[in-house]
Amino acid sequence: MDYSKDKSYTITEATQKLMHYCAYRDRSQKEVEDKLNEMRMIPQAKEKIIIQLMQEDFLNEERFARSFARGKFRIKKWGKVKIKNELRKKQISEPIIKLGLSEINQKDYNSSLYDLAEKRIEKTNESNSYKKKQKVADHLMRKGYETHLVFDCLNELIP
Repeated sequence: MDYSKDKSYTITEATQKLMHYCAYRDRSQKEVEDKLNEMRMIPQAKEKIIIQLMQEDFLNEERFARSFARGKFRIKKWGKVKIKNELRKKQISEPIIKLGLSEINQKDYNSSLYDLAEKRIEKTNESNSYKKKQKVADHLMRKGYETHLVFDCLNELIP
Protein backbone atom coordinates (compact mmCIF):
# COMPACT_ATOMS: atom_id res chain seq x y z
CA MET A 1 0.00 0.00 0.00
CA ASP A 2 1.34 3.39 -0.91
CA TYR A 3 0.51 6.04 1.63
CA SER A 4 1.19 9.44 0.13
CA LYS A 5 2.82 12.01 2.41
CA ASP A 6 -0.10 14.45 2.05
CA LYS A 7 -2.96 12.09 2.89
CA SER A 8 -4.20 12.03 6.45
CA TYR A 9 -6.45 9.29 7.79
CA THR A 10 -9.24 9.24 10.30
CA ILE A 11 -9.08 6.48 12.90
CA THR A 12 -11.93 4.71 11.08
CA GLU A 13 -10.17 4.91 7.68
CA ALA A 14 -6.87 3.76 9.13
CA THR A 15 -8.57 0.89 10.98
CA GLN A 16 -10.31 -0.24 7.74
CA LYS A 17 -7.03 -0.14 5.80
CA LEU A 18 -5.25 -2.12 8.50
CA MET A 19 -8.05 -4.69 8.69
CA HIS A 20 -7.49 -5.36 4.98
CA TYR A 21 -3.71 -5.39 5.53
CA CYS A 22 -4.05 -7.97 8.33
CA ALA A 23 -6.69 -10.02 6.51
CA TYR A 24 -4.40 -10.49 3.50
CA ARG A 25 -1.94 -12.47 5.64
CA ASP A 26 -1.06 -12.71 9.33
CA ARG A 27 1.00 -9.75 10.53
CA SER A 28 3.13 -9.04 13.59
CA GLN A 29 2.34 -6.11 15.83
CA LYS A 30 5.59 -4.47 14.68
CA GLU A 31 4.49 -4.65 11.02
CA VAL A 32 1.18 -3.00 11.96
CA GLU A 33 2.97 -0.31 13.99
CA ASP A 34 5.33 0.36 11.05
CA LYS A 35 2.33 0.72 8.75
CA LEU A 36 0.66 3.12 11.19
CA ASN A 37 3.89 5.15 11.32
CA GLU A 38 3.87 5.32 7.50
CA MET A 39 0.31 6.63 7.76
CA ARG A 40 1.58 9.22 10.28
CA MET A 41 -0.95 8.33 12.95
CA ILE A 42 -0.54 9.85 16.43
CA PRO A 43 0.39 7.50 19.33
CA GLN A 44 -3.11 7.54 20.90
CA ALA A 45 -4.71 6.62 17.56
CA LYS A 46 -2.13 3.86 16.94
CA GLU A 47 -2.86 2.34 20.34
CA LYS A 48 -6.62 2.49 19.80
CA ILE A 49 -6.36 0.87 16.34
CA ILE A 50 -4.01 -1.90 17.54
CA ILE A 51 -6.32 -2.73 20.45
CA GLN A 52 -9.32 -2.91 18.10
CA LEU A 53 -7.41 -5.14 15.65
CA MET A 54 -6.51 -7.49 18.52
CA GLN A 55 -10.04 -7.54 19.94
CA GLU A 56 -11.48 -8.39 16.52
CA ASP A 57 -8.73 -11.01 15.96
CA PHE A 58 -7.19 -9.33 12.92
CA LEU A 59 -3.93 -9.11 14.87
CA ASN A 60 -2.80 -12.18 16.76
CA GLU A 61 0.92 -12.62 17.50
CA GLU A 62 0.65 -16.34 18.30
CA ARG A 63 -1.18 -17.08 15.05
CA PHE A 64 1.39 -14.94 13.20
CA ALA A 65 4.35 -16.79 14.76
CA ARG A 66 2.84 -20.19 13.99
CA SER A 67 2.05 -19.41 10.34
CA PHE A 68 5.42 -17.66 9.86
CA ALA A 69 7.33 -20.69 11.20
CA ARG A 70 5.24 -23.16 9.16
CA GLY A 71 5.60 -21.15 5.97
CA LYS A 72 9.32 -20.43 6.18
CA PHE A 73 10.05 -24.06 6.98
CA ARG A 74 7.75 -25.60 4.36
CA ILE A 75 8.39 -23.17 1.51
CA LYS A 76 11.90 -21.81 2.04
CA LYS A 77 13.27 -24.80 3.99
CA TRP A 78 14.60 -22.52 6.74
CA GLY A 79 15.95 -24.04 9.95
CA LYS A 80 14.74 -23.15 13.43
CA VAL A 81 17.67 -20.83 14.16
CA LYS A 82 16.89 -18.58 11.19
CA ILE A 83 13.14 -18.63 11.88
CA LYS A 84 13.76 -17.72 15.53
CA ASN A 85 16.07 -14.83 14.54
CA GLU A 86 13.55 -13.46 12.03
CA LEU A 87 10.75 -13.62 14.61
CA ARG A 88 12.98 -11.76 17.09
CA LYS A 89 13.52 -9.04 14.47
CA LYS A 90 9.75 -8.70 14.34
CA GLN A 91 9.80 -8.25 18.14
CA ILE A 92 7.92 -11.46 18.91
CA SER A 93 8.38 -12.61 22.54
CA GLU A 94 10.34 -15.78 23.35
CA PRO A 95 7.31 -17.79 24.63
CA ILE A 96 5.42 -17.01 21.42
CA ILE A 97 8.49 -17.90 19.31
CA LYS A 98 8.53 -21.29 21.08
CA LEU A 99 4.85 -21.80 20.22
CA GLY A 100 5.59 -20.88 16.60
CA LEU A 101 8.46 -23.36 16.37
CA SER A 102 6.26 -26.08 17.86
CA GLU A 103 4.45 -26.09 14.49
CA ILE A 104 7.49 -27.79 12.93
CA ASN A 105 7.36 -31.58 13.13
CA GLN A 106 10.80 -32.88 14.22
CA LYS A 107 10.66 -35.84 11.82
CA ASP A 108 9.91 -33.51 8.87
CA TYR A 109 12.61 -31.13 10.10
CA ASN A 110 15.29 -33.85 10.13
CA SER A 111 14.10 -35.16 6.77
CA SER A 112 14.34 -31.66 5.28
CA LEU A 113 17.86 -31.24 6.67
CA TYR A 114 18.99 -34.52 5.09
CA ASP A 115 17.35 -33.68 1.74
CA LEU A 116 19.04 -30.27 1.64
CA ALA A 117 22.37 -31.82 2.64
CA GLU A 118 22.18 -34.50 -0.06
CA LYS A 119 21.30 -31.95 -2.76
CA ARG A 120 24.15 -29.67 -1.68
CA ILE A 121 26.64 -32.55 -1.55
CA GLU A 122 25.75 -33.41 -5.19
CA LYS A 123 26.25 -29.77 -6.26
CA THR A 124 29.57 -29.30 -4.42
CA ASN A 125 32.57 -29.92 -6.67
CA GLU A 126 35.16 -30.63 -4.03
CA SER A 127 37.32 -33.77 -3.87
CA ASN A 128 38.67 -33.15 -0.36
CA SER A 129 35.99 -34.59 1.95
CA TYR A 130 36.88 -32.19 4.81
CA LYS A 131 36.45 -29.12 2.56
CA LYS A 132 33.29 -30.58 1.04
CA LYS A 133 31.83 -31.17 4.51
CA GLN A 134 32.70 -27.59 5.50
CA LYS A 135 31.07 -26.06 2.39
CA VAL A 136 27.88 -28.07 2.86
CA ALA A 137 27.83 -27.31 6.61
CA ASP A 138 28.19 -23.57 5.93
CA HIS A 139 25.26 -23.70 3.52
CA LEU A 140 23.02 -25.59 5.98
CA MET A 141 23.88 -23.28 8.87
CA ARG A 142 23.11 -20.22 6.71
CA LYS A 143 19.70 -21.83 6.13
CA GLY A 144 19.32 -21.82 9.91
CA TYR A 145 19.90 -25.41 10.95
CA GLU A 146 21.52 -26.13 14.30
CA THR A 147 25.27 -26.84 14.21
CA HIS A 148 25.08 -30.17 16.05
CA LEU A 149 22.31 -31.48 13.75
CA VAL A 150 24.24 -30.36 10.66
CA PHE A 151 27.43 -32.17 11.70
CA ASP A 152 25.56 -35.31 12.82
CA CYS A 153 23.92 -35.39 9.39
CA LEU A 154 27.14 -34.75 7.45
CA ASN A 155 29.11 -37.33 9.43
CA GLU A 156 26.54 -39.89 8.26
CA LEU A 157 26.46 -38.71 4.63
CA ILE A 158 30.15 -37.93 4.03
CA PRO A 159 32.49 -40.57 5.48
